Formats: sequence, C-alpha cells, structure tokens
Amino acid sequence: MSFNSYQAGIIHGISGKTFHLTGLGFILFSTAISAQKVEKDSIPATIQTVEIIGRKSKGYISDYSFAATKVAMKNKDLPLTLNTVTKELINDRQAFRLGDVLKNVAGVSNVSFYNQYSIRGISQNEEGQIINGMRTRQYYFLQPMTSHIERVEVFKGPASITMSSVDPGGTINMVTKKPLLTPHYEVSLSGGSFDTYRLSADITGPLNKSKTLLYRFNGAHQYAKSFRDHVKNNGILIAPSISFIPNAKTSVNVEMIYNEMNGNLDRGQPIFGAVAGKTDLNSTPISLNLGAPGDYFKTKDLTLMGSLAHHFNKNISFNASYMKQFWDEDIHETRTTNSFVPDINNQQISSLAMMQYMERIQHWSIDNINAYFNFTYRTGAVEHQTLVGYDSHIWEKKSGGKQDAARGFMMKDGTVSSSYNPANAALYQTMMYNGITLPKPNVSPFDLTSGAVNHQGKSYTVLNIINPLPTALTTTHAAYVQHLLTWKKFKLLTGLRQEWFQDITHYKKAEENSFRNQKMLYRVGLTYSVTENINIYGTYLTGYQPQSNTISLMPQTAGFTGAISASLYKPLLSDLKELGVKTRLFKKIDASFSFYEINQKNILVNANNPAEPDQLIQRGADRSRGFEAELAGYVLPQWHIYAGYSYIDAKVLDDSNPALIGLAKENTSKNSVTIWTRYNFSHIQALKDFGIGAGMLYQSKKIPWFTRSFELPAYATLDAAIYYSVPQTKLQLALNVNNISNTTYWIGAQNYLRLFPGAPRNYLFTATYKF
Repeated sequence: MSFNSYQAGIIHGISGKTFHLTGLGFILFSTAISAQKVEKDSIPATIQTVEIIGRKSKGYISDYSFAATKVAMKNKDLPLTLNTVTKELINDRQAFRLGDVLKNVAGVSNVSFYNQYSIRGISQNEEGQIINGMRTRQYYFLQPMTSHIERVEVFKGPASITMSSVDPGGTINMVTKKPLLTPHYEVSLSGGSFDTYRLSADITGPLNKSKTLLYRFNGAHQYAKSFRDHVKNNGILIAPSISFIPNAKTSVNVEMIYNEMNGNLDRGQPIFGAVAGKTDLNSTPISLNLGAPGDYFKTKDLTLMGSLAHHFNKNISFNASYMKQFWDEDIHETRTTNSFVPDINNQQISSLAMMQYMERIQHWSIDNINAYFNFTYRTGAVEHQTLVGYDSHIWEKKSGGKQDAARGFMMKDGTVSSSYNPANAALYQTMMYNGITLPKPNVSPFDLTSGAVNHQGKSYTVLNIINPLPTALTTTHAAYVQHLLTWKKFKLLTGLRQEWFQDITHYKKAEENSFRNQKMLYRVGLTYSVTENINIYGTYLTGYQPQSNTISLMPQTAGFTGAISASLYKPLLSDLKELGVKTRLFKKIDASFSFYEINQKNILVNANNPAEPDQLIQRGADRSRGFEAELAGYVLPQWHIYAGYSYIDAKVLDDSNPALIGLAKENTSKNSVTIWTRYNFSHIQALKDFGIGAGMLYQSKKIPWFTRSFELPAYATLDAAIYYSVPQTKLQLALNVNNISNTTYWIGAQNYLRLFPGAPRNYLFTATYKF
C-alpha cells in the first residue's frame, strides 16, 4: 500500500488492478454550496466484500451494495429492487430519524409513530433493525437517530436468503459510517419546532503515518418534545469505529454503537366513535394523547461489531462478521384497550375511552455470526463467483423481566373481571358519567370531550395482572451457497439456504419447553445488459419467518407463558416474482422500473380483543402486486434529484373472517409519490453561496388496521430548504421547513382510538462547522 501527496490511499488489488481509496471528496453535511463534483466509488469487489472504509461519493447515487448478495455487486446488476438513501440526501433533508429518511423511498410508508413501516403494502412483522447486514433485536417504538449512518438501503421483497428472518415486503439495512483516509472534523448544532435541540459530531482520519490504522467517531445528543401531548424523545448516541488495513490482502473493522433513549410510547390520537354512521376525524385535536404525563419508555442499546476480510489469492477470499448486542427496556405506560367504555346496558359510549396501565422491564442479549468463502474462477468464456457460508443468530431473553398490568372492570367483591357481562350487571361496581350508569373500569377512563380533565391521581385501582416474563432462547443456524454466473451480457444469480430454527421458553428452568422447525429457501435472478446503460432483469425468491410467542411483537400473548405449545403459530411463508428495467440516463441519473407480486401466508396480526390487547391470530394469506418507478442522480452538476412513484394493489386472499376475502389490505395507499430536489447557485456569482431544496410527498387514501368503518383521506405535503455557506469561513447553515401548507393528515391508524397524525408545519435550523 502506498500513498500520494494528496493523501489518497492506493491499494494494489489481488486481481492485479490498481485502485484508489480517498477521502478527499467527502463531506458529511452537504450544505457545501459549491457545485459538487460527481464522483463514483472506486472500490471494486476484489477488496471490500465487507465494508471497511467509508464511501467517497457525494451525490444521491450509491453504485454498490455489500449486503444484498454479500459481495460488492453493482446495483444495476442486481436482479432486485434496491433503493439507497445516501448521507447527502439524509443531510439535505436534515432527516435525523429513520422515519424521515424512509419517506424518500417509493413504496415505503411510516404507518405509525414507531419505527414501523409498510413496504410494498406489507407491514413489518419482525422487531429490531438490520445494521450492516446483521440483525439486532429491540422493540421498534422509538425511532433510531441517524447521525452515524452512511446510507440506508431498502431491499424490496423477502431477502431471507441473505439476511435470515426478514419481512416479505422488504428489508431496511442501515450502513454505518466507516473511517476515512483523509482527516475530517465536524460539529453540528440544530434547533427547531417542538423544543427540538440536537448536537452531533463526526471526526475521522488516520491514527498512524502509514495510514493503515484509521478511526471515526460519531456522537449525538437529542432533546426533543413533540406536537403531541406529554411526548418527548431524548437520546444519546456514541458510535466509534476503527479500521486496520495492514496490507492489500487483509482488512479489519471494529465498531460500537451505544444508543440510550428516554421517551414515550405514543399510541396515537383518539377520536369519537361513529355518530349516526359518520366518523369525524377532526372531533379531537391531533395533539391529543391518551398517555399520562408521567409515562416513560427508556431503553439502553449497546452493539459491538467486528468485520474481517482476507484474500488468500486472486481467486479465494474469506469474510467474517460478528455482532454482540445488549438491550434493556423499562416502560410505564397508560394506553387504551382499543375500545370504548360500555354503559350498564353494554352500549359503547363513543366519547369515553377504555384504558389500561402497564409496566414492563426486559433484558435481552443477542449474538450474530456470519462467515463465508468467496471463490472466483472461469470455465471458458463464463465467469463464476461462488459464495459458501454459514450464519447464526442467537437471541436470549434474560431473567428479571416482567410485565404487570391493570385493566378490566371492578367487581363488588374487589376482584377484577377482564370483560363486562351485562347478564351479571349486579355483580359489578358502577360509576356515573353525564347521568349514565357505567360498570366501573379498573383504570380511569379517558374523556375525549373538549375541556375534560383526565389523569388525576393514581390511574388504576388494582394492578391485577402480575406476569414475570419467562426466560427464552431462540437460535437460527443456516448454511447457504450462492452462485453468480456471467456470460457475455447475462448475469445469473442463484442461491440456496438451509435454515434451522429452535425456540425455547422458560430457558434453563424446570418447565423448559421448546420446538424446532427448518426450511430450505432458494432464489434465482437473471440480468441482461441490453446496452452499457440499460439492464433488464427477472427474479424469483422465497422468504420464511419462524413465528412463536418468543419472537412475536408482544412479550405476552394472551397470558401465554409456555404452558401452551410454543409452536402455536405456523411460520410466515412468502415469495416474490419481479420483472424490471434499470438504466443510467445521460450518465447522470439512475432510473428503475419494476413490476412485482408478493404472496405471503400465515400472517400474524393482532386479534383486536379488548379483554386481551396483546392476543395474536393468524391470517391465511394476502397478495401485494404493483409497479414502481424511481430515479436518483443529478440533472446538472449543481442540481440533484431523488424521486419515485409507487402503485400497490394489495388484497386479502384468505382469512378466518370470510367478509375480508378480496378486500384491500389495511394501512396501504394504492398510489404514492415522493420527490426531493436540491439546486446550488454556484454558477451565479451573486448567489454562489446559496442553495435551495424542495420536496413533495403524496399518499392516497387508506383504511385502518382494525376497522373498515372509516378511512384516512389522501394527502400531500410540501417541504423546502435553504442552504448558505458563510464566505471565508468553515460555517454552513441550513433551514428546513416541513409541511409548508400546514396540512392536517394521518399517516396510519388502527381504530377510532389510535390514529397517527402527521406533524403540522415545523422547521429545523442547523449550523455546521468544519475544522
């Protein structure tokens, strides 16, 4: 390895090719107003099969993905749809949370306030996140910060063959920032609407003169309230990373992510029930939150990762990654049971929400291992790349967890009934509400009428549900083989994966109970290069997710603690069929067009049972079919654009409720449009230090999860930004304004008591100093 006077590293690849690794063009915050030189990542597949050194490109296009196939394959050659939101687009939009990042991607929508998304009409079933291609585990109620993220990749369709148990609609992979060869130091301070304040830092460079040892440190602190009552989202992020590249054959990266969050679990806006068959979405303000002022949701997440890449020769390489994660949760929450309080005659009162109170503590430990050999060779005119590997995912729920709750109705003998039976009305305690006699709820109901006083004193009478959470262990082991064949203009990608799953409840206890299952997964994809800049492709692949109480979204499913068979739920099975075109227009804009169909069966959904709010049931099958058109790049060197259109036809094919068969899927918009563009006035002398940005998001109407008696209307929001680089300084300023027209809209809903409104007009101002 040698370095020139411009501090750009030169690595002589095993294949005999010489290539450059440079940090010269890197900018973390793209408020640099001069026209950005368009550069491509020059790191070929012969070295970075595991990402070790940071990306140097500075636009909205990312040419490579390491996670899609576990090799650094060009995106245009992938026989699937991959959307990448780069750090430049993230920073231009000041998207500090993952949900703000993903609203740029066609076919992806945030359907609640949580870190939960619908991709191609299919809502996420797995909790946790994918980081650098490896699975973490944590509840998705608070969205993660993004200051340490290099780019966010969205793989459309089930990607189980490369990333184990993932959702049929798609997979969101967050790629962390890696060290750079060129020193760079940056601090940003942000402030804006809803008492939002953020501080972040990013420093990187070499640790020795030979630049074989590199470092990067990202840190962030957030203090933020919300337009919603009693909601906060505070957090601390610490993310150091070190890369060691002793020679052209070997590279190592180790990194840590510590994320501490202190916020609220916001269950949404309640509205009045239907009156005379009509629903008024504006019957309550969008700020209304059923949660109590003293509620909190605290999490601590520590993730340690290490990656190794070694080339034995020009034909054989070995890659390995390991991740260790510790996650702790502490929550106190006042929430609805998804129903209204009944009167003594069992008629629901549409202005009085039935409530419950819950306390939960959990401690998890997660281990991930991924290792594979990569072989490249030729047979005549045919090039081959064969990958053989193994991975494992081990998730342990530690002892000491609990979930206690108060809900139901008070009986005259002091006990609590989980539901109200009007035939035994004389046995229930009663209370009065506006002259109406009610069975007395265990938890004080929430009065939705304007001016009503709620959350006065202790919210519940009896903490009637005491549940120690059982210890549990789930293990997934898999062996896989992937083959990439290249002949003339054809690329054929095939793969097989054999997966073994085990679920153990009451782990290491006398009442330990377990079950196993296994599945063979396969994929086949063909890409044909029509011209140098136009590829067409077709793909078929299968997906699989084990489903049990341990890995369900709720830690307690209708009181299940292991006495019932742990294999209560059938695995979620899925497949994808897709045809598409990928092209680079005028060597500046990447455009893709895809037609797809995703089928899934054995879908796990909430039973919508007020007496058991965590109960789950399985839906037989549904189908999502659609079209997507996307583009990213630059019209001119100073004019960048990122846009997409999505059409989704998602239907229920089989359900225990025959009335649902053939109907549209819940929380899914048929049509959506997203666009963001930035223009720098670098060619106009008087305005050369300025830039502007503008964007739009459109979603057509959708229906809630648990009721079809009302729908959420279509909406469109407009965003804008202005950027300024202070002359003769290293200070850059940015002002982003979102929802300029102050549109009232809802991104999703579950029922009358849980709607998720979008934020009203808001702004965020950021000052960034580089030194």
